[in-house]
Amino acid sequence: MFYFDYTFWLLIPALIFALYAQSKVKSTYAHFSRLASSSRMTAAEAVEEILKYSPASNVRVERVPGHLTDHYDPRTRVLRLSESVYDSPSIAALGVAAHEAGHAIQHAQGYAFLVLRNAIYPIASLGSNLAFPLFFFGLIFSRSGANILMDIGILLFTGAVAFTVITLPVEFDASRRALAILRERGFLNAKELEGARKVLQAAALTYVAATAMAAIQLLRMILIRQSRD
Repeated sequence: MFYFDYTFWLLIPALIFALYAQSKVKSTYAHFSRLASSSRMTAAEAVEEILKYSPASNVRVERVPGHLTDHYDPRTRVLRLSESVYDSPSIAALGVAAHEAGHAIQHAQGYAFLVLRNAIYPIASLGSNLAFPLFFFGLIFSRSGANILMDIGILLFTGAVAFTVITLPVEFDASRRALAILRERGFLNAKELEGARKVLQAAALTYVAATAMAAIQLLRMILIRQSRD
């Protein structure tokens, strides 16, 4: 059966890594969210200044509910900061806000990996929604054509995995841009900048963990499919 085959054990290292990444980002953000920057500038003020003198000067900044729900929406050109970040002058908040500004600047400059990620998003979204139902349906039925459904499921999920892989350079580059801007504008001093770096590195681990999990799931699907031949 799909859920009780030997390939399930392949997930354990990825699950442990994912739990570690989640714990790391929570603890790191919590620590540096308690430390105010010497500039006393809020995240919203900082990101407004960053965008004002960048190629993304036409991007709006909005507050959204939630904790760490910060994101940049390329469709509407709106950068949204969570309630816990928007008015905060903390090192962590400035790091998160500058990271999202990095995404806005990537979009304005046509950063290649971001363009590619946005282009394959519809395929990846379809793949993540349909891959497992098709694969599982093909697995439990042995009649003619079932293996074809498994193959289609694998093909669709490959697109979803590709999306997570392409996301990595997009996120790493946004963090690189964020740290450079925070340093150049003087929003954070050298010691504070190191704290922001730790926050962004911890956040990056969650993307690495997601990619590892997706890749191992794809490997499981391939191994299970091969066992049907």
